Order: sequence, then C-alpha cells, then structure tokens
Amino acid sequence: MPDLRVCDPAGMAPAAAAMLDWAADRRLWAFTGPLGAGKTTLIQSLCRALGVEEAVSSPTFALVNAYEAAGGELVYHLDLYRLDSLDEALAMGIEEYLDSGHYCLIEWPAVIEPLLPEEAVQVIIEPMADNCRLISYT
Repeated sequence: MPDLRVCDPAGMAPAAAAMLDWAADRRLWAFTGPLGAGKTTLIQSLCRALGVEEAVSSPTFALVNAYEAAGGELVYHLDLYRLDSLDEALAMGIEEYLDSGHYCLIEWPAVIEPLLPEEAVQVIIEPMADNCRLISYT
C-alpha cells in the first residue's frame, strides 16, 4: 500500500499525478476518510490531472457530478454520504456508473462496498495532528 504525506493543498496535484500513474487504467476509485479529510480536494486534483477544466465540487446533494476530461472522456464524481442502504444506491442507478468504463471517483463508498470489484483503487485519507494528510492507496 503506497503512502503519500501531503502537508499543503498545492501538494495534492503531484500526489494525484503519482496516484494516476500508479493505478494505470483502473477506473473505479473509492475514497474513505472523516469529514474534512480532503477527499474532495484530492478528487479535484485528480480531475485536473485527467484534463477536467470546469469547476469540480462535491456532489453531496446531487449525488453525482459528471465532468468532461481530456479527449471528451467522462469522469463521474459520486458522493454517497447521504445514502443509507445499498438499495438506495441501486435505485439511483449506481451500477450504470460503475459499469460505464469511465472514471468513477466515489466519496463515502461503504454503502456500495459489495458492488465494488476487488481491483477498485481504495484510497484512505487520514488527517494528522500537524495539519498534514496521510494518503494510503491500494
């Protein structure tokens, strides 16, 4: 499990580039960490590295935001914080996103854990006492 220590929001860009390089063509990413850990900030940096030019924000109330990356490829940013069950995720069409072949960057993935394939990139962000973030990924 590679680890990155990021102590400045500007450090998210090189972290995102390193993670994308490491993940190769893996498209499903699950982000875990407490509120305020930096999940959305890291996803913003990943989107920039993928060529998304529009503003990237957390889809907390919409559940899903779609962005256009370089070459016209779609990137889905999902925030499942408000979902209480797998049934709710299925009702909102989660499988269509997971099976799309596009990047799916998923915050709060616990509710859909049974649907995530073993090869999904698992990202854990832990805030540290010195205001840095420890980012672990597999």
